[in-house]
Amino acid sequence: MQTTFYSSRFKKREFPIVVVTDHVHGELNIGSLFRICDAFGVERLILTGLEGSLGRKVRKTSRSTERVVDFEFQSDILSCVMDLKAAGYHLVSIEITEESRALHHSLFQPENPVAIIVGDERFGISEAVLDLSDDVFHIEMYGQNSSMNVAQATAVALYEITRQLL
Repeated sequence: MQTTFYSSRFKKREFPIVVVTDHVHGELNIGSLFRICDAFGVERLILTGLEGSLGRKVRKTSRSTERVVDFEFQSDILSCVMDLKAAGYHLVSIEITEESRALHHSLFQPENPVAIIVGDERFGISEAVLDLSDDVFHIEMYGQNSSMNVAQATAVALYEITRQLL
């Protein structure tokens, strides 16, 4: 029998993972990112390039997870990622580039905190942020489309990373 929302037996965990958005603006995407960050036990969500409030669509799409996910707004992504790097986070950008490697070839260790950077669907992650990244990974895709929705890509990346950290 299917379990209900209240009867699931998933063990609650928090992983040393911060998700950073590089100017992701769509309210539905932001709401979905909150939900995904909660589902995967992410330590914090940092939203860059946004004003300091969440709209109704974000709250509705997030299904109230914006109340339980630690998050913050930061105006400057470069300062944000430099601060994370200085704090010992391994900077991982999820982006398709000429030099990116497939995510399934990655190796993450529980003792190393990770900052996952995801970009706006139209413009991706800025070159300056890619240059600061310790690794740039892409998600292997086998269809005709050359990109994936930012929330979906984040979910795939978090699944792989948390799977390795268990």
